[in-house]
Amino acid sequence: MVDGGTDATGIRTWTAGSAGRVLRVPTGSDDKYSRGVVGLRTGSDAFPGAAVLGVEAAWRTGVGMVRYLGPRRAADLVLARRPETVTADGRVQAWVIGSGTDARARSSDETAALRGILAGPVPVVVDAGALDLAVGASAPLLVTPHASEYARLRGMLGLDAPEPPADLDAREESVRETAAMLGGTVLLKGATTIVATSSGWTARVSSSTPWLATAGTGDVLGGVLGALVATAHAADAEALGALAATGAWLHGRAGSLAAGRCPGRGGPIVALDVADALPRAIAEALAAVG
Repeated sequence: MVDGGTDATGIRTWTAGSAGRVLRVPTGSDDKYSRGVVGLRTGSDAFPGAAVLGVEAAWRTGVGMVRYLGPRRAADLVLARRPETVTADGRVQAWVIGSGTDARARSSDETAALRGILAGPVPVVVDAGALDLAVGASAPLLVTPHASEYARLRGMLGLDAPEPPADLDAREESVRETAAMLGGTVLLKGATTIVATSSGWTARVSSSTPWLATAGTGDVLGGVLGALVATAHAADAEALGALAATGAWLHGRAGSLAAGRCPGRGGPIVALDVADALPRAIAEALAAVG
């Protein structure tokens, strides 16, 4: 497994080189299927933009094909932005579910479809409105909560309230405990993102900018993670940990690159700016390993 750098206390920090060693570069023998197919079941009538952002990010991360399954309004917007997207069901190497959805508004048919995905063999990136279905799922899991979602997830697992964000050591231990109880990989978003696998492997990622704290950037992260998992054709917990940390690093670095287009201390960005900067972030990571 690819490792990040560690300091004198043994804390693992994910770097450009760590990310570059995880990324899979296409070869002359690859086709769109061997490069990976990611499926997104995201967006809703209330939040159709989440589908557009996740699909855009997946394409920008370098996957071979993106399948989108969702409400008609969201699908129309996806195709208007990215006409190469396939809106028919089919085989995938990874799923992204939940971005831009609300569990309280979910239909019984949609719940059944999501439970089917979560009971299958394909790894699943679980975000936002699908996190309530993650507990007890048998598929390889990568969950991506922000702070309030993380508190609810720990509650569903019967665990105590999470540690304060400022206490990084205690927060890392909390994420490790949550991952072990869930039986999956947890990526807790924050100024310092923490990743932990069910086996206890952890990493910290601090490549982002405060300008990244804006609506829709979490949907972009979901697309990045789904693309990386599909491209790697990986489902074991250790691989998902490295892929999660790599996705967080690319997402944060893309945000910094987008904000850096403005002089001085950078300037405001929107979520699509982050997706647009992903190829440059990937190029930086690959350059870091030669």
